[in-house]
Amino acid sequence: MIQAQFLKERVVTENSNDARDLYNQGRFGTLLKDGKVQLSLLEAVYLVDKEKLQVLDGRGKAIEFDALLRKHQKSEKNAWVRFCVFKDLRDRGYIVKTAMKFGADFRVYDRGVKPGEDHAKWVVFPVQETSSLTWYEFSAKNRVAHSTKKRLLLGIVDEENDVSFWETRWIRP
Repeated sequence: MIQAQFLKERVVTENSNDARDLYNQGRFGTLLKDGKVQLSLLEAVYLVDKEKLQVLDGRGKAIEFDALLRKHQKSEKNAWVRFCVFKDLRDRGYIVKTAMKFGADFRVYDRGVKPGEDHAKWVVFPVQETSSLTWYEFSAKNRVAHSTKKRLLLGIVDEENDVSFWETRWIRP
């Protein structure tokens, strides 16, 4: 199991071949110059859930999944919904990266495509099933996707934490 250090809103792995394989094979995190991999808190929560990563606090004590998720929820109000969507996409074999610069939560690459080889196919907005979107909000999300030449994917999380995906795009009749 790969070990990593918790550093507030990010996690940095040990310098090991296994850690670099996480990056090279699954494009988790960002490869640092010293051979370590910097992960987002969301990626770390996912990898702890999959038992591929052990995150240690400042005293060298392991942080369990629930505690790490609570830390993520302190910095991200929609953390559980985002985690459910991220986990579902990753479990299906997609590479999921942040899309903050696009005004979305995630950008998702088609299966077999790695960032840098081609562009992401979708921008994803995780949404709780019980929440609502105005037409204005929906249109704004669709414009973000269209302007970045990507498709809009809404990841809708129900009360059982199952995720359904709805894809929309602009068309010309």
